[in-house]
Parts: sequence; structure tokens; C-alpha cells
Amino acid sequence: MSTITEAENRLIDETATEGKIYLDGAWVPGGGGTAASVAPATGETIATVGLASPDDVARAAESAARAQKEWAATPHPVRAAVLRRAGQLWEQHADEIMGWNIREVGAIPPLAGFALHVTAEECYEASSLPSAPLGSILSSAEPRLSLAQRVPVGVVAVISPFNVPLILGIRAVAPALALGNAVLLKPDPRTIMTGGVAMVRIFEEAGLPAGLLQLVPGGADVGEALVTDPRVRVIAFTGSTRAGRIVGELAGRHLKRAHLELGGNSAFLVRADADVDQAVNLATWGAFLHQGQICMTVGRHIVHESLFDEYVAKLAAKADSMVVGDPAAGQVHLGPLIDEVQRDRVHTLVQDAVAQGATLAAGGTYEGLFYRPTVLANTPRDAAAYCDEVFGPVASVVSFSTDDEAVALASETDYGLSLGIVSRDTAAALELAQRIPTGIVHINDQTVNDEANAPFGGVGASGTGSRHGGAEANIDAFTETRWITMRREPGQYPL
Repeated sequence: MSTITEAENRLIDETATEGKIYLDGAWVPGGGGTAASVAPATGETIATVGLASPDDVARAAESAARAQKEWAATPHPVRAAVLRRAGQLWEQHADEIMGWNIREVGAIPPLAGFALHVTAEECYEASSLPSAPLGSILSSAEPRLSLAQRVPVGVVAVISPFNVPLILGIRAVAPALALGNAVLLKPDPRTIMTGGVAMVRIFEEAGLPAGLLQLVPGGADVGEALVTDPRVRVIAFTGSTRAGRIVGELAGRHLKRAHLELGGNSAFLVRADADVDQAVNLATWGAFLHQGQICMTVGRHIVHESLFDEYVAKLAAKADSMVVGDPAAGQVHLGPLIDEVQRDRVHTLVQDAVAQGATLAAGGTYEGLFYRPTVLANTPRDAAAYCDEVFGPVASVVSFSTDDEAVALASETDYGLSLGIVSRDTAAALELAQRIPTGIVHINDQTVNDEANAPFGGVGASGTGSRHGGAEANIDAFTETRWITMRREPGQYPL
């Protein structure tokens, strides 16, 4: 794979974008100053990024509102062509962007490559939206034509997290733009190059008119400005449940829709008829991919008592065999956690679980930001490592004896994002799934899956339902419904 400095025809000119944000088609200094983009694996500063201020948000929202009106009136083949071109550019510049993803995010190359693939597919999928049916003919008791029309909401704020910044940003950015909206993008300040600069540059090169995608990274004050600005009508937020509650409350106060994709603590049920080796293979991917820094990560491994000891032993052996290190320096299974705050939180949760009676079967140690994949057996159900989202490479394994007990264990959480069930009896597994509240179910698979055409979202503390993926969900998320009637002659009324 080519490095960023060796890549020909580079997408990102660090001299042009250094310390800047992207407002109304131009790279300009941000009112919030600058920050360092740091490689978590090495501590090296790899770029200087710009930060926005609330005043920058107001400026961006104003120009976005102007640009959006003309964009919404643009013929649908033109909008579709921009999205298709964006998809091609993600593929054309894959090596360069993967380099940023590996260094800035700490993603291992297979995950970085998967993220690029999904990001391109999101653009291709979104390119079909401009020509999708955007309304219906309604029955009416009056002699008139009655229509329901879907129209763009206007300006959409997209707030994306650090962990998978490409996918978790593009899945809102692409359909919102395709449907005739303008977007203000606020990526996590720790991953601005991957989740912000690269995305803006792609659409800039794809021919998106100025003002329709603007980059306003920053802290909580910038997020609040996005949610409260009267020109922003919809907020697409992906992040923690704690932050999502704040965003949702603030949006509700300002009578705005907030699409919230939040945390998870996904259950992985292994029934008595499962093959243990197959289950452990699935569990290893679901629990430890990207150091567990994925909302869909398998957190709770709920295993039939007849398989429990074998499952724990084999999962622990697998964890002990995994290589942890800098994904930019060589082949590894796990890279670094994003920062010291996250590492210390993960380690505290593991230590507390052991103190409460869990058996440490593997891991539980770290060097720098590299945390060993960890297996906890018989974790107490009130231990935070079991009942909360860890966002680290920690698998908590408990046992069950009956299907009713498995359902109870899987359901005893506020989260409801993804569920995996392993069983030779797929009909029985589906029946179990119907009894467990969750937005996503995978039978004979682990919980971390993503496809651009599939609806994605959770219930309960995991969010406000499927607001991403597929034409139906995207049209619902980024348009409003307008009722239109038309008569041949004016109606007659008795007053």
C-alpha cells in the first residue's frame, strides 16, 4: 500500500488545508483555532487541523441555506452524477485515505479497507435517491387531485464520532445531499482528517457546488450551535448515549428532528447445539475488531452452560494469540485505543469486574494505548464491564440453562442495537430473536455488520430507530412530507 507521502495525484494537500476549516467552498482559518491530529499508536502529530467557532457555524448555516435552494431545484440526474463521481473518487484515492485511517484512527488495514468500501457504496446507493419516487397520490373525498410529496428538509447537521469516521459520517452526508439538502459536518476533533477533510475534498472534486457541504469541527459549543441554529432543521448524530441524550433534549426544545445512533452492548447467544469453534471465530471478530471501539461490538457473550467452559477456554486462547501493535508498522490484529482517557476507562471497568468476582481468563493488561484483548468469565451482571458499553476489547461471558433464561439475560439492558445468535436450529433462533428488543439481528453471525442498502439503527438507549441505510429510511430521515391538492375549479364554501 502506498503511503500518503508517496501517493501520486494526492487528494489532500496538507499545505492548503492545514489549520483550516471549509466554509462556503473555501479553506479558511477557523474561529476556534487549531488542534493537532495525533496518531494514537505513536503519539506523533501527523497534521494540524482547524477548529470552528459558533460564529463559523452561523456563517456556514447562512450560506448553506442559500445554496440548498438552488441544489434542491437542480435536475435529479445532475445530483445523482455528483454522488456517483464521489463513489469513484473514494475508490480512486483509497490508498491515501486508508493511510490516514490507519494512522489517525488506529484502524488495522482490513478495517480501513472495509470502511473505504462501505463509504463508496454509500455514495453509489445514495446516487439512486434523486430519481426515487418522492410522493404518492392520495384518495380524497373532494373532487381534486391530492398528493403527498417528499421535499428536502433544507440544512442537515451531521455529527460523527472518532471510531469509524468514514462510515459514520458518509451514511448521513451522502443521502442528505442526494435528496437536495445542504450539510454541515462536525467530525470528532480527534479524527478530522479522516472523517472531515477527506470527505469534503472528495465532494469538492466530485463537483458539488460551494456551500452544500461545509466542515465545522469543534467542541461542545460548536455542537450546540449546530443544534440550535434556526436554519438547521435535522440533526444526524452518532455517538455515546450520554451525549445523544443531550443532543436529543436540545433538539426537542428547538422543535427539530434528531436522528440518534447511540451506544450498544450487544448480546451474542450461543445455544446448546452450536459448534463452539465456529462460535468462537464469530465472537473473536465481534468482540475485538477495532479494539472493541464499535457500537455493534459483542459485549455480552451468553453461552449455554454445556458449552461454557470450552467456549471460555477457546476464546481466551484466541485472545492470547492475537498480536497488538501499530497497524501502520506491520500486520497486527488490534491497534491502539484512541486515547488515554478511553484506555483508563476500559482498564478500570476490567479491574472493577475482577474485584466483583469475575474471572480474568485473558488480557487485562496494556502498554501505552495498546490494550490486550480481554476475556472475563462469570462476570457479575451488575458489573459495569457487563451491563454498560465498554468500547474496548473486553468480552464478558456468562452462562444460561434455558432459552427463557437466555432471553431474559439478553433483554436485561437499556441498549438494543445488534444481536447475534448461533444455532443449528435457525427457526428456533429466529423465534428467540423475536422476543429480544433490538434493532438488528444476525443469526449464525456476529453483531458487527454493515451494508449501505440495509436499514441501521437501534432501540432504547441505542437510539431512535433505523434512520440510516436503504431508500425508505433515508427518504424518511432527510425529507419532509408536504400535502398538495389541486382542483380544476375553485371550491365553494357556505360562508
